Amino acid sequence: MKSHDHQTRCNRNCENARDFSGGTPVPLFQLNAFGVTIALIMFTRAIVRPPVPNFAEGLTTAELGAPDYERALAQHEAYCAALEQCGLKLTRLEPDGRYPDSTFVEDTAVAISQITPSLMVGLLPHVRRGSSVFTERCAVLTRPSAPSRRGEVASIRKVLAQLFPALSEIQTPGTLDGGDVCEAGNHFFIGISERTNEAGAQQLAEMLAALGYTSSFVDIGGTGVPPVIHAQDARAASDLLHLKSGLAYLGDNRMVVTDALAGRAEFADYDLVRVSPDEQYTANCVRVNNYVLVAAGYPAFAERLLEFGYQTIALEMSEFQKMDGGLSCLSLRF
Repeated sequence: MKSHDHQTRCNRNCENARDFSGGTPVPLFQLNAFGVTIALIMFTRAIVRPPVPNFAEGLTTAELGAPDYERALAQHEAYCAALEQCGLKLTRLEPDGRYPDSTFVEDTAVAISQITPSLMVGLLPHVRRGSSVFTERCAVLTRPSAPSRRGEVASIRKVLAQLFPALSEIQTPGTLDGGDVCEAGNHFFIGISERTNEAGAQQLAEMLAALGYTSSFVDIGGTGVPPVIHAQDARAASDLLHLKSGLAYLGDNRMVVTDALAGRAEFADYDLVRVSPDEQYTANCVRVNNYVLVAAGYPAFAERLLEFGYQTIALEMSEFQKMDGGLSCLSLRF
């Protein structure tokens, strides 16, 4: 597809999303922290899929042994219960044994569901819990670099078409995994990694721009596209599978980062919560409404979040960690 044709298609899809926005309310809730009132968008739904019996046949770079299927099922069910505790209605997909990695649904799509920035400014002083405003809303189907995972996108397309009126998708030669996309308010960080190439990142950036969002690329593959403050940070960042393996946005201008990303110029304007090297796995935490989901077994990090005033839900993730999976990977939230 020629770049001009691609841009035209992106704009058409995003305009369709705008047309639908008049009928899509997004609940807000009001958070009072240290005397400051902040209006936050409330997630209301999530898509999840349980692991399959051949889960151990999936892709992994970890050297932690094979996952225990029954234990993975139990951990996944606890994860789903936590999402429901956060107030989300779950769409539970059937397990799909054709794709051992299919429990990691986040990689198959990017859900864009955020309050229109101009409305945010006008509503901040007046927002009450349960209030609603209208938002632009669409989903972008990804194109995983791993051929074994591309069928997962096709399998989730029908479900997303029922929930989102506008679907765009990443086209060849682009590749994109949802785990490389970190939404931080009205800005999106897109990781350039072994799973996401610059062509795929550029396509997503164009789609986001058509909806009024800004974005920037964060190279974690060690190629040095964006500036790095310390050379060792570039080497360490190349060990991250996805951008969100080392990065999480908590809201309130606060970003959780691993040491590998803490020195990056892209995050200089954020209040950073640095994760120590021995707790690096827990950097993949997830803010869901009033809670932050964290991996169990990392008490120092959980204690820091409590000191900041966050309510946490600790979840056992051992079997998913064996397959390079984290908390954000297991659901598509919107």
